[in-house]
Formats: sequence, C-alpha cells, structure tokens
Amino acid sequence: MKLLHRCIRPFTLVIFLITLLFSISYGAVHIPFADVVRVFLGSGNDTDQFIILSLRLPRIVEAAMAGAGLSIVGACLQALLRNPMADPYVLGVSSGAAFGATIAIILGLGLFQMSLSAFFFALVTIYMVYTFAKTGFKVSPTAMLLAGIALSTFLTALISLLMLLNHDELSKIVFWTMGSFSLITWTQVYFSAPVILGGSLILYFFTRDINVIMTGEEAAEHLGVDTEAVKKYVLLLSSLITATIVSISGIIGFVGLIIPNISRLLVGPDNRILVPFSALLGATFMVFTDTLARLILAPAEIPSGIITAALGGPFFLYLLIKSKNKAESM
Repeated sequence: MKLLHRCIRPFTLVIFLITLLFSISYGAVHIPFADVVRVFLGSGNDTDQFIILSLRLPRIVEAAMAGAGLSIVGACLQALLRNPMADPYVLGVSSGAAFGATIAIILGLGLFQMSLSAFFFALVTIYMVYTFAKTGFKVSPTAMLLAGIALSTFLTALISLLMLLNHDELSKIVFWTMGSFSLITWTQVYFSAPVILGGSLILYFFTRDINVIMTGEEAAEHLGVDTEAVKKYVLLLSSLITATIVSISGIIGFVGLIIPNISRLLVGPDNRILVPFSALLGATFMVFTDTLARLILAPAEIPSGIITAALGGPFFLYLLIKSKNKAESM
C-alpha cells in the first residue's frame, strides 16, 4: 500500500502536465503541439502567441490555482470537522462570497472592491455558522454543516432576489454565479495568486495540528494544541481563499468536496500528504473541467461551474448514503 501511495503522486503529476498541454492545444481553435512548443520557444506566429499567451494560459493558470485552493480548503475543513461532506460550498462560504460579489456587481465596483466585498460577506457567513454551531466553548461539526447549508440556501435566495430587482445586471450576475474562467486575464491572475498560494501555504502549516485534532479534541488539547484557535485560523484562511476564488471565477461548487475524498482514498488520511496531493489533483481536475467547458459546445462555452455541480451533486448523495449505511451498521 505504501508503494502504491508513492507511485500515485508522480503519476498524478504526469497526468497534470499532460492535461496542461492538452488544454493549451485544444479549444475553439486547435493549435498543434508543435506550434505550441514554437510559441514557448518564441518562434510561433502572432496569432498562436496571442491565443496561447493572452487567452488560454491565464485562464489555465487561474483554473489550476482555483482547483488547488478549493481542494486544500475542502481537505482541511473535512479533517478539522471530521466529516467527509464538509467543503466551502456546503458550509456557506461560497454563497457568502457570492452574495458580496453580487452586491459589488450591482454597484458597479471594480475587481479589488468586488474581492473585498466577497471576502467580507464570506467572513460574516462563516462567523454566523461558527456562532450558531457553538455551544459553550465547543463547536459541533454537525451543527456547523447544518448551519452552513441553511445560510447557503438563504443567501442563494437573496442573490436570486437581487437578480430580479436588477435587470440591467442580470446577465452578468447569472453568468458569474454559474462559475467560469472565460474572462480571466493576467491582471486577475496576478491579483489572486498571492492570496490563493499564500493562504494555501499557511494552511499547510496547520496540517500537523489538524492531524492531532482528528484523534479527538480532548486528546489534542492534552498534547498542547489549542483546538479552538486552530479552528478559527483555518476557517479564516479558508474564507479568504474561497472569497478570492469566487470573486474571480464565480461559484465553482463541489470541487472541495469531491477531490479531497478521492485523494484520501489514494494517499490516506495524513493531511501532511493529503493536502498537497489534493492541490495537485484539484488543479488537474479544474483544468480538465475548464477544457471540457471550452470543447463540449465549441465555439460556444458552457460555465465550468455547471460541470462541477453536475459531478458534485451525485457525489454528495453518494457520501450521504455511505454515511447512512455506516450509521445503520454500527
């Protein structure tokens, strides 16, 4: 089993690199691999250079970062709450960020203000979830999930109401809430990269404490881990990463649910290994999904969020059934 775990990581890296090459080459306009190589060597024609360097590459980089970031957040939340169904979408963080970004769109604010609005409302949402789930000095993981689902539903309803009341911005909000990387530029990549990569790196430093908390909060506290402080820091960083991704690409649901669960089956539950592997697998999945979004109805595109939701919904039901069967067998 250990040998399998060691082999799966370089194999996944190879798949990621192949996916990148495929995504750069294929789209509404097919560019042969030889021409792709010429572009990176600086000898490609102007049209190929524009398509690859100005259109495809920024969205591929952003999709990879978004997939990695959401997967890392999902892995940390699932381990911290000891529940395989936890992710930023289910906990309401995505809906909170989406609500903030929707307000920014209606007010005609820029990218930076939109991200601040998304982060603020994501933070407010996770604070409310945390408060509703807190009993005394402890937080119930199950209560957090239920509160997250309730708030997510409520915020989604508010977003729908804002869409009805603002017809001029309706198409922008609808397109944005579906989740897409079609309008990504290098400016957005430069803006989001420090937050997503920096926040993910800091989350990785908490993986040891999260591993200890997984054994039980009382045992973790006896070993010197401040469990409530770790929860707060992880939730704060998760909100920051999710809000940044949502403000750039819209709602990309269920990536943080699917990828960590698959990764856990492949490399085990040790978060020091699971988190970076989830990042790699999440980046691969998101780049592949975005490529599908470009190819299925080419030259038209479908939002990437539709594909991830179509995959994530059944997977969520599978986890519910699995948890139910496990509970009945005990």
